[in-house]
Amino acid sequence: MESHPLDFEKPIFELQRRLQDLKDHSDEHDVDLDSAVEAIEAKIRETRREVYSNLSAWQRVQIARHVQRPFALDYIERCFTNWIELRGDRLYADDKAMPSGLAMLGAQRCVVLTHQKGRDTKENVMRNFGCAYPEGYRKALRLMRLAEKFGMPVISLIDTPGAFPGIGSEERHISEAIAVNLREMMNLRVPTIAAVIGEGGSGGALGIGVADRVLILENAYYSVISPEACSAILWRDRRHAAEAAELAGHRVQARSKHGLAQQAEQSGRARRHQNLFRGHPMVRSQFPAQLRAIVIGIRVRSGQRRLHRFHRTGRRTKRILVGIEFDEPGMRYRGN
Repeated sequence: MESHPLDFEKPIFELQRRLQDLKDHSDEHDVDLDSAVEAIEAKIRETRREVYSNLSAWQRVQIARHVQRPFALDYIERCFTNWIELRGDRLYADDKAMPSGLAMLGAQRCVVLTHQKGRDTKENVMRNFGCAYPEGYRKALRLMRLAEKFGMPVISLIDTPGAFPGIGSEERHISEAIAVNLREMMNLRVPTIAAVIGEGGSGGALGIGVADRVLILENAYYSVISPEACSAILWRDRRHAAEAAELAGHRVQARSKHGLAQQAEQSGRARRHQNLFRGHPMVRSQFPAQLRAIVIGIRVRSGQRRLHRFHRTGRRTKRILVGIEFDEPGMRYRGN
């Protein structure tokens, strides 16, 4: 697959190019360049460590959106077996942005809900860039009710910039579809796990993200608003997206600290988009462990536990946004 380095990764890719040139020259002219090769390999390791240990919130957002990052169907292919996609909401249509269905996780049959993006323009158009229509969330609701009927756990793989905001979505009541999902997921009587594997944008992510356990991969983000939209609101200009990402806390650690995620998955390295499937063994091992932890007491007031956790999310004393002071929760204006 063709490499697509981000701006801050270009020094690493330049060193890798030089390393390959040295190896090619050595092979072509039968010259011993082992010492030079070892020196560049050491330099690559050092540069990687410097780059990926000091990522800003905006750089992590860029990684979360990377076209070479594993998507939901990649995880399904490698973490699950006997995948059977179920289509349609039985009301309007099927939504290709949310392929969902039945699968086996080890010996456990489960319902898997996903958001799916594309790797090229044609696939992105088919998947609507991972932005689901109302019928996608209604399909997810149909499958969640199926899971509850047959006692199957629900696993959500979240990777969306948000629900699709177009006229068609509004005509078919996108906000109502998401709101119903939030209500119904609070009261599901089966174990639920949500994993943010890329972008976790706004209500589009929450529409399948109300769960007993919420996992966030190392360079994913989970936020009420994208950095660009936050920038457009606060500065009237999308060019301040990097500042908005820092301000809004687009970091896994912030989401874990404030209760949005019980566990922030760490890989030790931030290069999962360069090695497409580096993270799948970690995810495959986490899901069964989380299911075992949940299933022990799932039938005892599970809905109230989920509701309580989401109610206490983000309880902090105050926050300063662009010189304007608010009290939280409720965000009461206290500035000039």
